[in-house]
Amino acid sequence: MLRRKKRHRLGMSNTDPSRFHKSQMKIYAYLVPICLVMLLPMVYIAVSAFKPMDELFAYPPRFYVKNPTLDNFRRLFEVSADTSIPAGRYLFNTLVNTVVIMILDAWIAVCVGFVLSKKTFRGKNTLLQINNMALMFVQTAVAIPTYFVITYTGLKNNFLVGIIPSLVVPTGVFLVKQFIDQLPDALIEAAHIDGASDYQIVRKIIFPLVRPALSTVMLLAFQGAWINTTASTMYLDDETLKTFAYYIGTLTTGGSVMTQGIAAAGALIMLVPNIVLFIVLQSRVMNTMANSGIK
Repeated sequence: MLRRKKRHRLGMSNTDPSRFHKSQMKIYAYLVPICLVMLLPMVYIAVSAFKPMDELFAYPPRFYVKNPTLDNFRRLFEVSADTSIPAGRYLFNTLVNTVVIMILDAWIAVCVGFVLSKKTFRGKNTLLQINNMALMFVQTAVAIPTYFVITYTGLKNNFLVGIIPSLVVPTGVFLVKQFIDQLPDALIEAAHIDGASDYQIVRKIIFPLVRPALSTVMLLAFQGAWINTTASTMYLDDETLKTFAYYIGTLTTGGSVMTQGIAAAGALIMLVPNIVLFIVLQSRVMNTMANSGIK
């Protein structure tokens, strides 16, 4: 009791997440408007996806929907039914790309992070600096070199062109390597003494201990692969190999109001998995961000 009173006098109760204090109102005064502004675009996409045609044409436009309907989702798949390639094919391609990229990104990040963290060899620091320098470059900055590499390696118009360029993400390697740095070397040495190979150490020791970092890597990989249209736009001529995000983009190319409801329905389909996955993994993602710089 005395400790609680002392904490209250020092103002520490203001930051206690388990209870509310009137002094926290100033914090909510800042955070609530910011949260609302961030939520508005997502809410508007969700609302527009269920608007009937007459409400999409309404002037002035309304933020809410009076008569929600599923017609936009039905029309989304009916439009593709008029062509030789159904929308389900685009969605299947996206699912395959995303799952493969998530798994391989996680595995490669752990293996590379383990080597850069716990192994000693010539050129290790150089490779680490190259990986860190790669964090500064966005995809647009390396678009031309990437195009030449993909063309000369024969990946153009190949299903793998949507997977291979998305592997070995520098951010993922950096985050996992920082986590592995915190593991004691004695743990790895003890495993070697017991006869474990490097593969066994990575699979049975490193993987379970860096799950928060892996969750972040997989979330970033999912977000990048799920909405990726670069491969479909630049490297694929075969329509059966293209992704759902590309298909949604083709529906709004003309800018017609008639396609806005369909586009909103497609955007909602693309948005929901991102939100659900982040809600599921948010605690591990926050843990990664809090501990990635700790040695």
